[in-house]
Amino acid sequence: MTQPVLTVQELKKTFKVGFTRKVVEAVRGISFEVGQGEIFGFLGPNGAGKTTTIKTIMDLIRPTSGTVRIFGRPPGDMEARLKVGYLPEQPYFYDYLKPGELLDFFGKLYGLDSAERRQRITRLIERVGLGHARDRTLRRFSKGMLQRAGVAQALIGNPELVILDEPLSGLDPIGRKELKDVIANLRTEGKTVFFSSHILADIELLCDKIVIIDKGKLRFFGTVKDFLKTGRSEVEIVVAGAPEELLARVSSQGGKVDRFGNRAKLVVAGDRSRELVDALLAAGADLEAVVPRTEGLEELFVRMAGKGEEAAR
Repeated sequence: MTQPVLTVQELKKTFKVGFTRKVVEAVRGISFEVGQGEIFGFLGPNGAGKTTTIKTIMDLIRPTSGTVRIFGRPPGDMEARLKVGYLPEQPYFYDYLKPGELLDFFGKLYGLDSAERRQRITRLIERVGLGHARDRTLRRFSKGMLQRAGVAQALIGNPELVILDEPLSGLDPIGRKELKDVIANLRTEGKTVFFSSHILADIELLCDKIVIIDKGKLRFFGTVKDFLKTGRSEVEIVVAGAPEELLARVSSQGGKVDRFGNRAKLVVAGDRSRELVDALLAAGADLEAVVPRTEGLEELFVRMAGKGEEAAR
């Protein structure tokens, strides 16, 4: 069996904050593995512990307990670190540099010779869509352009594992499309990508597996397909002239009712749809549409996060 690229085992991280030194549990014993060649999504609402976990993986902060292994080695091991490219959530670069100078700086940190640096810099600037701005200093870059430069610096060492914290943040739709193509191409090159994002449609499209954490706790670990299977099967019914008492009954039994004058859109559990359709027809209502559907990633994520908030109260 191939060794996991990244292993997180029972990871916990607590901080003491304020004058009272109150203990805050940022990460509460999460465990997961990332395999070779996977695109792995790391999800959670703001404050869930995503960035804390990523900083621990990168050895920027130390765990309170638990272990992290990159290619079977501790995250501070130099051999492991040379195989990793990293983009933090809020990178800071010297803003007087041009993109080529920025990449040259990081290429030197990886120990690349000048010829290799030149080749990689030229290729990466075009790859992330900054060819038009190669002679512009970073202080003149938009947030989206800085994000592209950050992705390029994460790739300059030709890493086997690429860790990106909110890489799609600040990008316009075209920039997001281009960067998604870059991430997808990394998989075809046999590289492993671990990234966090709030843009759930992109996660659903790109990722092989996902981890969802909320309030520092693991909520789900597995494939996107398996997560979507946990969604509820529902039926959307568009109807005109439905009796008021029937609409009220749907609402009281947990269904969704949106009214538009004489028309209404009803969303009910799949196993209740036939009974409702029969009742509507018997009442003389005019059925306009009956559409089966399953919850998508965003709906499931919001419902799961909501449960986490209720449990925390």
